[in-house]
Amino acid sequence: MRVFPCGGFCGQVNTLFQPDILYAHGQAFASAGLLVDDAGNVVRIVPAPQIPDDAERVPLPGRVLIPAFANAHSHAFQRLFRARAEGRRVGGDTFWTWREQMYRAAAFADPDQMFDIARAVFLEMAQTGIALVGEFHYVHRDRDGRAYSNPNAMADSVLAAARSIGLRITLLRTAYFRAGFGLDPHPGQMRFYEQPDEYLENLAALATQHTSDPFIHIGAAPHSIRAVPLADFRPIVDWCRSTGARPVHLHISEQPAENQACLREFGSTPVTALTDQGMFDAKTTLVHAIHITEDEMARIAHAGATICSCPTTERNLGDGIFPADLAARLGVPIAFGSDSQAQIDPFEDARQLEYHLRLRDRERGILDSASRPGWASDDSIGTALLRSMTANGYRALGVPGGSLAPGEPADFLTLRLDDMALLGTEAASLPEQIVFSASRAAVDQLYVQGRQLVANGLHPDADEIRARYRILQQQFLSHPVQLPIQETI
Repeated sequence: MRVFPCGGFCGQVNTLFQPDILYAHGQAFASAGLLVDDAGNVVRIVPAPQIPDDAERVPLPGRVLIPAFANAHSHAFQRLFRARAEGRRVGGDTFWTWREQMYRAAAFADPDQMFDIARAVFLEMAQTGIALVGEFHYVHRDRDGRAYSNPNAMADSVLAAARSIGLRITLLRTAYFRAGFGLDPHPGQMRFYEQPDEYLENLAALATQHTSDPFIHIGAAPHSIRAVPLADFRPIVDWCRSTGARPVHLHISEQPAENQACLREFGSTPVTALTDQGMFDAKTTLVHAIHITEDEMARIAHAGATICSCPTTERNLGDGIFPADLAARLGVPIAFGSDSQAQIDPFEDARQLEYHLRLRDRERGILDSASRPGWASDDSIGTALLRSMTANGYRALGVPGGSLAPGEPADFLTLRLDDMALLGTEAASLPEQIVFSASRAAVDQLYVQGRQLVANGLHPDADEIRARYRILQQQFLSHPVQLPIQETI
């Protein structure tokens, strides 16, 4: 396993990256460079006539340089059954039958296998321009539902995988206490369950273990109100608020059945139940939030929380259309996540957020705030969506950066302007060109903290990682885990 060091450059001089077009803190610049110090942090944007004589120059001809992407919601292990639950016969009927296939994948891996799964997923992310991943991690126990001697063994494997690639990671250790309101324990969830006190003890131990690595952040994820009863949310949120305002992420209102179960148990929907208890603030990220009302969105906005939308997974599962226009109008920040790994493609997630609304309304430019009087911002559609791909994800994961402003880490990617999808791109329409035209095939380089991880679209360890994953995938397909089907919420 090759682990990248945490530091920046080995030299002691500033480095100037000189692309044809530079996009930083929401603006496009032609004939300018990004000055980065020897610790890998952004110094400033330098117009061509002001290039310092002592800077080490890195010419990037034919390239556009933009902030690196953040993937705010990932379940790495679900890569195991990508495209293997698409027909009705194998789980393509509803979200709930698909979930049974997910349990089979969750039951498969031990810590060593989890390392190889996550490593392959994070490799794909890096080669797609993602520098930061939020791993919503809930496979804690062994295959028989017993705690490992190190209760964080599976989480440690995921963290080691991210560091071996060179990515930043916020591991959102997930609380999963029950199958749902009035339900018996589900056999497919035996690796997820912990007791509330046990969970907090293991979360605190994980956070203490990784305090010295600036590339690793730890947050909490009460999975959902069906898996964590309302009374058990408070200790988790209080722990996060008392230990440095750590991020709190949770699934919410992905399916109407979740809302209905919450109404039966608590007499209100998940958003209302949790906001009534003061559970949301600026460190909270709600994943999906599809089936919510305008009043609920207003509550989210008032709390300052972020919503992480996962359009490629949500369309794959038939979850529904996230009301992104309502969020934008009220000023709720939106981030993106690959979720089930049906696809890992930030470009596709960004444009689908808009395209889903176009199909719903049979109009165009739904998220173009610049033409919407009374909306919370006046961003162009491309600017808003590019911010969701970058800075909003960093914010949601509790990591400084995402816009290449002075003092931020130099996490950036370059795109090839000779890629056919971007041919003819210019600075004036750059955000729209990137969001609505580019694909992951145009990604050329990825830098994290000023250090290059990807060159010519490839990570240096790609061949070895692919070979190990092929073996692992064959093991999974040859020895599938059989679990009884239990199609309930």
